[in-house]
Amino acid sequence: MKKSLVIALAVLFVLAAAACSQGGGDKKSIKLAYVAWDSEIASTNVVKHVLETDLGYEVELLQVDAGPMWAGVADGSADAMVAAWLPGTHASYLEQYGDRIEDLGPNLTGTKIGLAVPAYMDIDSIEDLKDPDVAASIGGQIVGIEPGAGIMMATERAIDAYGLDNIQLLESSSSAMAKELLEAYEEKRPIVVTGWTPHWKFAKMELKYLNDPLGVYGGEEAIHTMVRQGLVDDMQDAYEFLDRFEWTADDMAAVMVEIYEGATPEEAAKNWVESNRDKVDAWLGK
Repeated sequence: MKKSLVIALAVLFVLAAAACSQGGGDKKSIKLAYVAWDSEIASTNVVKHVLETDLGYEVELLQVDAGPMWAGVADGSADAMVAAWLPGTHASYLEQYGDRIEDLGPNLTGTKIGLAVPAYMDIDSIEDLKDPDVAASIGGQIVGIEPGAGIMMATERAIDAYGLDNIQLLESSSSAMAKELLEAYEEKRPIVVTGWTPHWKFAKMELKYLNDPLGVYGGEEAIHTMVRQGLVDDMQDAYEFLDRFEWTADDMAAVMVEIYEGATPEEAAKNWVESNRDKVDAWLGK
């Protein structure tokens, strides 16, 4: 009798321990790689919020530069990204890593990159930057973002293609570029920056792209969702959500502007998701 009781208690203990383990230690987890551009901060945090609140995932965000972002998804150290600018901006990364990554297609269309200036500047083309007076007015520099970004590589090509020997590309960050642009805009100073849309700066300032007659920056682009190979087998619900994730430039701009105005990325993402439940439900296949 005593032996039977001991065995029964032992079985109950094992079952209880297993239940506790499943309840806390085995929570689903997923890693999202992203670059700290305003557009990608917005999209990645919206995706993170949905994965956490609707699908029960523990989400780890990996903030890296563009090259490591692609490499991480390719080697499996990251599970996904929603930040691949194609066909032009990230073409070199697609060529290098594309055969080891699954492309789920565009999550946002109608994007653009190029050189942007305040509308009050009396220049309209990249060719105008060859004028020594124009070059001097901007301090002989184009204000860029993180080294290794696709738009930085395109701008280096533009400097060569247009013979801008009197212009240098300044490496900084997305946030530093936007800060310098805003300060120059408020003081009505000339400035040239690497620009892309969607971005909150186009909502807050009157800006224009410089014409690119040589087509160095390419045409219209799209932002794609990329996942590691095997994700569909390991995390089918996350895979299906990421495959359905798609929104508009206005959607993204709403999140970016709220962050610019002082909200944290998490707060802005939560607010957008709560205000756009029908769209989120469609992503979830409801």
